[in-house]
Amino acid sequence: MQDIAQWLTKHHSNGVDLGIKELIHYQGKTGLLNLSPRKAVQAKLAGAYLAKTKGRGMEFDEARHYQAGDDIRAIDWRVTARTGKTHTKLYREEKERPVFVLTDLSSSMQFGTRLLFKSVQAAHLSSLIAWAARKRGDRIGGLVFNQHQHIECKPFTRQKAVLSFLNSMIKVQQQPQDQQKPQVTLADACARIRRLAHPGSLIFIISDFSQLDDIAKQHISQLSKHCEVIAHPISDPFEHQLPKVKTSQRVALSDGKNRQQILLGEKGTEQEYSKQHQTYFDKLKHTLKQCKVQVVEISAGVPLTEQLDPFSGGRR
Repeated sequence: MQDIAQWLTKHHSNGVDLGIKELIHYQGKTGLLNLSPRKAVQAKLAGAYLAKTKGRGMEFDEARHYQAGDDIRAIDWRVTARTGKTHTKLYREEKERPVFVLTDLSSSMQFGTRLLFKSVQAAHLSSLIAWAARKRGDRIGGLVFNQHQHIECKPFTRQKAVLSFLNSMIKVQQQPQDQQKPQVTLADACARIRRLAHPGSLIFIISDFSQLDDIAKQHISQLSKHCEVIAHPISDPFEHQLPKVKTSQRVALSDGKNRQQILLGEKGTEQEYSKQHQTYFDKLKHTLKQCKVQVVEISAGVPLTEQLDPFSGGRR
């Protein structure tokens, strides 16, 4: 517990609420992520990434025989003089790739037993992605939601855009839940991201995916057809394995509405619990992969620095 307390103090966090200092901390941790494109960039706007399509750009690709309609300003006179046949220079087009982060801070994410609430870890990861995108010169935008509200952040390249996104997460995390407002679901959030994100975007979906219904799956599948999508399922260690205790004891659990008891310290119960939950997470991972997205699982009980591999973009 002392190590956890020291870590929280160092990172300006209490593990439950969100503050701007703990999110700005990740500005210096961008080396944990590799945001290089994994598929062809399809955006129509000019930017900093080399696309597979050839056209007008700054990066020379090859010279080929002149064809009717080629721009005479692109003629490669050196190759033409050497070969005796007119050649044209071709360049690799530079495309823009905005980065969008969908951050789930709904009620099921307001849970944690070891280091951070799942919602706080989701915000830390979202912050890290935003700072990494800004460092690469990408436009950063996103959507933050819980079950009663959402905030959309249009993509911009300035540091102001990152800070606006961070403050949106703080606002949604700290604002009291209004039971009178209409429900916002993961499917709703994915539908909004589909309207915000243009083809060629890089999209991160950070959630525990407890609301992953058929409609949400359809939206994610549609996003993956035109964008690179990375799903980060967030879970707590308690959701994988029961805590170890020296003597058997019953403890009461509550989700804020329902209460139940569970027996700790009984081997059979522990094994059955772990088996059922492992089956659930395996199924969730399989379902997300069927949506054609990359899946990188994240624990709320371990610092991000111990989980992320900058070379693969995934776990160590």
